[in-house]
Amino acid sequence: MDIRTALKQGLAQLREAHVPSYTLAAELLLLHVLGRNRTWIYSHPEEEISTADAERYATFLRRRMEGEPTQHLTGKQEFWGLELEITPDVLIPRPETEHVIEVALDRLAVRELRAGRRQTLSGERLRIADIGTGSGCIAIALAKELPGATVFATDISPAALAVARRNAERHGVANRIHFVEANLLQRSGHPRVASGEQESLDTLLFFDLIASNPPYIGRREGPTLMREVREHEPEIALYGGEEGYEFYADLITQAGAHLKPGGILVLELGYNSLPAVGPLLDSPTWINVGVTNDLTGIPRVLAAEKT
Repeated sequence: MDIRTALKQGLAQLREAHVPSYTLAAELLLLHVLGRNRTWIYSHPEEEISTADAERYATFLRRRMEGEPTQHLTGKQEFWGLELEITPDVLIPRPETEHVIEVALDRLAVRELRAGRRQTLSGERLRIADIGTGSGCIAIALAKELPGATVFATDISPAALAVARRNAERHGVANRIHFVEANLLQRSGHPRVASGEQESLDTLLFFDLIASNPPYIGRREGPTLMREVREHEPEIALYGGEEGYEFYADLITQAGAHLKPGGILVLELGYNSLPAVGPLLDSPTWINVGVTNDLTGIPRVLAAEKT
């Protein structure tokens, strides 16, 4: 079987099974099996593939049709131009979450301008927290963009922290990210620093920036989710309560206690959660509250600064 035939058959099978984004899934699975890039397979359509590779491809196609996410089959997902390891222990990074990075960098740049400092933002002396880090996508992207910053990445899941650490090591920023097992920034119950870290949780007192993509799906929405999400992604990273927005109150309260004056809070929002979450920032603690829509026009990022 040649590459053209394998891909054509894969597309047909996934399309018939009503797999979302079936063209991309068929391509990514074939690329993964062959260890090649997209340019190569389309420039070598008549290249024969081995029987073993054809069988592996068929197995991956079957598993995808049964609902396993493509990212779990390939073990990777791109975010902010970075290839990240993905396992069932972490939420698969979505493109919408890149808006969190954009807003965070924009807010930091504006703050520098207001202070009359140089516009080249290196993150020198900045302390940043990524709450509920999961795969580490937000923490790692910010560490890459701000090479002078120190980043703390917290998660309640030790398994997720292990994935995030491996991703940080892969991208050369593990020496600037401290992985902390904690529920948000809550220190009660003696949350511990993930193994291998020397930093004490006591250093998590004041930050220049707190960013988070918290769980924001309502439990009552569970039956309506795609089975790829409902059956394969970690519930602890998906559900934010019965309605979905319950997580934000504690997160915003703790952020207010841990941000420096003038510190920035950047939160990803769930679909239609702005009416419930926005009023939580309607207090003297917060100024310059703003909302950023995603490419589909949905309010996706809520940002504010501490007075």
